[in-house]
Amino acid sequence: MSDLDAILARIDSDFDSAVKRWSDFLRIPSVSTDPAFNDKTREAAEWVKGQLAELGFDASVRDTDGHPMVVGHYPGPGETDPGGDVPHVLYYGHYDVQPPDPLDEWDSGPFEPSIVEGPRGRRMVARGAVDDKGQVMTFLEAFRAWKAVHGSLPIRITAFFEGEEECGSPSLIPFLKANSQELGADVCVVSDTGSWDLETPAITTRLRGLLYTELTVRGPSHDLHSGLYGGAVPNPLNALTKVLGGLHDEHGRVAIPGFYDDVVEPEAETRRQWDALSADEQAFLAGVGLDTPSGEAGRSLLEKVWSRPTCDINGAIGGYTGAGAKTVIPAKASAKISFRLVPEQDPRRLAEAFRAFIAERMPAGCTWELTVDKGSPAFCVPTDSPYLQAAMDALEDVYGRKAVLIGSGGSIPVVGMFHDILGVDTLLMGFGLDDDRMHSPNEKFELKCLENGMKSHAALLERLRTMGRARKAAE
Repeated sequence: MSDLDAILARIDSDFDSAVKRWSDFLRIPSVSTDPAFNDKTREAAEWVKGQLAELGFDASVRDTDGHPMVVGHYPGPGETDPGGDVPHVLYYGHYDVQPPDPLDEWDSGPFEPSIVEGPRGRRMVARGAVDDKGQVMTFLEAFRAWKAVHGSLPIRITAFFEGEEECGSPSLIPFLKANSQELGADVCVVSDTGSWDLETPAITTRLRGLLYTELTVRGPSHDLHSGLYGGAVPNPLNALTKVLGGLHDEHGRVAIPGFYDDVVEPEAETRRQWDALSADEQAFLAGVGLDTPSGEAGRSLLEKVWSRPTCDINGAIGGYTGAGAKTVIPAKASAKISFRLVPEQDPRRLAEAFRAFIAERMPAGCTWELTVDKGSPAFCVPTDSPYLQAAMDALEDVYGRKAVLIGSGGSIPVVGMFHDILGVDTLLMGFGLDDDRMHSPNEKFELKCLENGMKSHAALLERLRTMGRARKAAE
């Protein structure tokens, strides 16, 4: 039996115990955005630290102005070890989760992990099941299996976890800058993305960026009776919807002048790879209860979600929204509007273009303000890295088929931060599926995906160990 076979067999024999540890993690309601859960969020940080310590890491919980960071170091082979010239890998994950609301849409308690049968076998249902506690467990359990078989891990590892990913990571940049030397590595590995499907592994090489804004419109000094004042005074809700209604043209394109100026089309080879995936748009829509596509006319599904920028209204409020009727002209109305960006688009420039768009279309008599959260640019991960090739080989070792290179419509700002602050590129090797209901009630993670992830991370450790020895032999 080879080294890897022995480790994979250990993962199989210990799988039920791994699921129990995962369940313990999921029971901690580490909701970072709600101060009512601050103690539980710290408890989750301490739990992660404890897991690292069990595996032989020098681990600590580091306080910040917000939720704590967890950092652990594993030295790897010693300098006198013939296999000591191995890569230094930074593993990143987050231990915080989204709020569970709306609670009445969960089939079971969001922090009462439940294993249920699904079309693909058993699945875990809980808040954080896939984002990101389940994916964090894939590499922690790979470490555990290696340690159980060999007594040590084959490479040098720094493990880094944050507790604010779901609330904008306000403490992350200061922490990275203050600890850049300690957190430096040859490459970073992140599992917070997805596979192409249950049988086909994937590495994500494109991430969209994000610009998040809130537009507030004010009119009269207080709510007014619509019968006494309607038609004679400006209505902030009317003004708001007039502006928002002009955000897209009849072809589904964002109508803000200059919005597409810096958008770069994917290369021909990238398009060929995407076409070969034969994405099923009707199945994609059916999975969320729809049958009619939307968005930019003339664009394929994968182009829409991987390489095209978007603008979406995420929420709007104003006036009376309770049961029954109340005929008022509201004093204020507001909406939250987000933009998903693609490479070369500058969030700051687009924020100013949006301001100009609003100013030109806002009806007279209303005042307005636009609040802009810090944006994050889109990012492309290099595809010519030996570390990416090692990950491709590791995934093929486990799945028995080649991994595909995919994009993601989501944003993982930490990837850009690691590049800019630490000088480290990232491998996005994830195991989620499109129907995992991230950020929604009944979030889930297939147990087969957990198994695939654990085994793939174990195979990656073997590939990185071998790569280090091959590099030394070449020298």
